[in-house]
Formats: sequence, structure tokens, C-alpha cells
Amino acid sequence: MTFHSNQRIPYYPQPDYTQPLLEITSEIREKLLSRLSVLYGKVEAKNCIEELERLLKVHYAYKPPERIQAEQEFELSDCFSQQDIILITYGDLLISEHLTPLKTLQEFLKQYVKLYDVFSILHLLPFFPYSSDRGFSITDYRSVDPKLGAWKDIQAIGESFRLMFDGVFNHISSQSHVFQEVLNGNPDYKNFATIYHSPDELTSKQRQILVRPRTSDILSEYQSIDGKIWVWTTFSPDQIDLNYRNPKVLLFMIDTFLLYVRRGASLIRLDAVTYLWDEPGTNCVHLEQTHEVIKLLRDILDIVDPKVVLVTETNVPHEENISYFGNGSDEAQIIYNFALPPLVLYTFYKEDSTAISRWAESLDYPTETTNFLNMLDTHDGIGLMGVKNILTPSQINFIIEQAREHGALISYKTGEEGKDEPYEINSTWFSAINFDNGTESIELQVKRFIASRSLALALRGIPAIYFHGLIGTRNDLEAVIKTKSKRDINRTTLVEEDLKTNLLKKDSKLSKIVEQLGHLLEIRSRQVAFHPNGEQKILEISQKVFSIFRISPNKKEHILAITNISNQAETINIDLDDLDLKQSQWYDLVNRRGLTTKEQQLCINLLPYDVVWLIPLVELERMIESH
Repeated sequence: MTFHSNQRIPYYPQPDYTQPLLEITSEIREKLLSRLSVLYGKVEAKNCIEELERLLKVHYAYKPPERIQAEQEFELSDCFSQQDIILITYGDLLISEHLTPLKTLQEFLKQYVKLYDVFSILHLLPFFPYSSDRGFSITDYRSVDPKLGAWKDIQAIGESFRLMFDGVFNHISSQSHVFQEVLNGNPDYKNFATIYHSPDELTSKQRQILVRPRTSDILSEYQSIDGKIWVWTTFSPDQIDLNYRNPKVLLFMIDTFLLYVRRGASLIRLDAVTYLWDEPGTNCVHLEQTHEVIKLLRDILDIVDPKVVLVTETNVPHEENISYFGNGSDEAQIIYNFALPPLVLYTFYKEDSTAISRWAESLDYPTETTNFLNMLDTHDGIGLMGVKNILTPSQINFIIEQAREHGALISYKTGEEGKDEPYEINSTWFSAINFDNGTESIELQVKRFIASRSLALALRGIPAIYFHGLIGTRNDLEAVIKTKSKRDINRTTLVEEDLKTNLLKKDSKLSKIVEQLGHLLEIRSRQVAFHPNGEQKILEISQKVFSIFRISPNKKEHILAITNISNQAETINIDLDDLDLKQSQWYDLVNRRGLTTKEQQLCINLLPYDVVWLIPLVELERMIESH
């Protein structure tokens, strides 16, 4: 069972300057100066360092002595365990008649113990005032959208869950105070955005080498006090890129970053950080300066709050994605495993585990303090960039064709040489893995859905599940038609009472999913073999089966996780010599049954989409006795 007592000691509401101030040693100062020098040169770095040190000292003054003491005893390698599973949701995804959305969410999660007990981390998607993109075009970084609730609601939820906040630091809303001051010609906001006085100032060659997740024009026209201007907008005309070549922008964002820490963020997700630093004349992705900003943010956390975890969201080819681990200790502790969702789709569409097994075998985990966030779905689409150099173009096209048959939409991006290429599949996970035409029984669809999710739960890392992926929502095409946004196919707002009513119906799809998926999540949270720092070994037993052998960090606990990824029965034989474990009796935790080996062979009969998690019986008995 996941523990929901909040181990984080809250910050003071105001800084206390009667207690000792943060001491910034010469070694720390040199490290920060080095980062700033890479970004701005030595002269400008010296101009910035005093303000940066002031921000750190102010932040530190908010910290109670008990918190400082707890951090001194903290080991980063102990930050996560098998009990840590992330639930991803919008603050207003669930609504009710009498409560604000944030209070509705809090009450719902508390009422449903099966959900409450298995999730330890809640990723609250942007809950700030915004103008578009469902929260990702922020007008005010420092306040909670009053339509959702208030900071006290965030704090109340944080008493039961560790919280992940979004650092949407790449861009700001065109309706924000910051951008309005840019248009007003306020000298304090000069160069907060990248501005041209003619669209032709950005040459066709410079445009052609840009790599972007959209196909719209990179420059958007606005009327300012000085006349027409064209502003750099990577994502949409409403999302104004912040110009980090201006050190004031960096300091502004560091101040915001530290506010999120004080407001209760245990993890901060750097949204679309791939595109953080805009440098005309380059492709504007994965620039050295972007990595240096991430390293600076990591340095800052190491100095003022080492318990807060940095997460990077970079929907790019896998080999580029893992670069955000840095050297294993200087950038993100967690990166999104973007290759996983399309690989799982390919596996189930083809009924062939070869590709995913070979990829999983090749995964590298740099240190015991770095890990993958293993998700299948998020508030966005199912990204395709992660498998760009893992699957062939024809294999990726196969995924797209199959997904379209399932009712999915496809979004495109501007790739190399300015050409459009598929970027993501817009679909709920349930609809992506099942047909919506009613030709299959609900039981079979639910079983396939659970089987697909089991792969992300068994793989080494920290699992995350989007709320709609938790309850098996189908595609909402009506929402797309209404809003003209493809991503809204997976962002349906739910009425709490309707959800409760459906959950009480024992034969409903929702009830079956929550019961079966909840069962897997509960088992996972109790088994130390699923610890993110444990080992894993991929077993290529059959093309119809994905099999992974998990070993606890202390080497004393083992789980053999097997999923039939096909719609056919399959009998498999496992040679225990491959596991280096000579145990004759095993127990299936999922289906609650025992198995006995014969001559070091474990024979298992799998029905379509069966999920089997086997533990040596002697380990299970030892576990029971220890409790």
C-alpha cells in the first residue's frame, strides 16, 4: 500500500530572515558563474550572479529548520520506490455541481480507496490562468486559475500526494502581462521575446533548417506601440517564445521555478524543453544552451532543495531524448520514455514482441538516481518521434494506418528541410488499442487494454497513467469537431456523478477496468522486485509474448512478468537456468494460482492477452511471514 502521509515539511508563508541565511560557497558561486558564462559570456554572467544569489537566499529563508535538517539526511537514490505510481490529470478534468474542480478531484480520489492507495504522485497539468492549448498558454505563472480553485486547494491535495507541477517555461501567452508590456514598449521587458520588424528578416534558409513540432509559420504578426512586429512562436500564434538570450528572462523563470518549489512541487516537469533556447540560424532543438539551462536548474535544486526532482519532456527520437540525463547527475533525474507507447501499439497491432523486446534489452539507466517515466498516454497525443530510429519508416506507417482504422487522427510537425512528417497519433489509449465498432466483447477489449498497460508497469522505471487511460475513455470526436483541436479527442471533461454511477455498475466497462487495472497497480506497489533501481532481464521466449524478469535492488526478490500480446492462446516453456534461479514452485500474483516446474522447465498456458506475474513461492512465504 502506498503511504500518503506527506513527508514534505511545508515552507513558511513568508521568509524568515532571523534564521541563518543561505551560505553560497566560493565553489558553488564558481559553478553557477560557469553555467551563466556558457549562456551569456563572462561579463554578463558577473552581472547576473548577484541577482541569482539573491533569489536563492530569499527562497532559503522560507525554509523551516526541520526541512533543512530533513534534506541533510536525504539520499537521492531513495527518492522513488515500487510504491511510486503517477496519476496524470487536468485540474478540471473532473467536475461536479457543488465543488470547485480541484476539490472535486481531491474528494473523488479519497472516496475510491482502490485508486487512492496505489497512486503516490499526482501530476496536475497546468492549473494556472491561460488563454489556449488547455493550460499550456499561461497568462499568469504565479496564480491558480480561479475557475479551478486556489493555492489552498493545491496545498490540500499535496497533503495526500507528492505533486508534479508543469514548468511551461518555453513560451508565454500573448494575453499575459509580460507580452502586453512587450507590445507597450516597456523597457523592463525589452527583448523578452524574439522580434522582427519584417518577416523577411528571417531568411528562407534559416526557416528551412528549423525543426518544430508544428507546421504553422514560425513568426506571428502583432501590433505594438512601434508598429507591426513579427514574433517567434514555436507552437502557435498565442504562445510567445520567451527569449532566453536575455538574462532577465532566465532570472524571471528561476524566480517562478522556486515559487513552485515553495508551493509544494515535489517534481517539476520542464514542458517542451527541447525548444527552450531559440537561436536563429540553427535548428533550435537540443542546443547546448538548452542543456546548460537545465544543468543550472539542477544545480539550483541541489543547493536549495535536493528533494525536488527535475523531469524533462522531450518528444524526440530516443537517442536524443536520453541526452537529457546529462552525465547521470547534472540534468534531469527522470525523462519521459517516449519510445514506449508507439512500440506497445506496434507490438499489439502486429502481435509480435520482437521489436519491443530488443529495444527494452538495449535500455541504459545511467545511474541509480536517473530513471524513465513509463507512460502509454498523456494529455497530448501518442508521440511518434521516440521510435524514429528504432522502427523503420514502413513500420511507423503501419502504426499510423492501424491507428487510423481505430478512429485516430494524426498531427504533423515541420521536420528537417522544412518537410512535414507525422508527429503524434491523437487518440485515447483505449480506442488506439481497441476498435470502437462493437464487433468484440467488452471483456476481450478490457483484457487487451489491461495487457497493453501491463508492459509499462513491468518495465523498469516509474509508471504514469493519464486519467482517461486509467478509466478507458473512448475517443471524443465531437470535442474535436467543436474545438478544431485534434488533441481534444483525449481531453474530455467528466462529470463526477456520472463516473460514480458507472463505477457502481459491476458489469460496466469502467468498473471492469478499474477493478483489473487497480489489481495490477496494487500488486506492483507491494513488490520490491519492481523497484525502479532494480535490475531487469528481457526474455525472448516467443513472438507472442513479452517477458521481463525483475530483480529487487538487494537481489532477494524476483518477479517474472509475462504478457500474451496476441489474440491466440500460447504455451511457453521457460528454462530456469536463464533466470539463474532454481525454484521449483512459483505463484501467479495476478491470477492467484500456483505453478510447479518440471526438470527446470516452467510450462505456462496463456490465454489471449493473459497477464502473469510470477514470484518464487518461497519468497512469497517469506514476505507473508515478515509482515
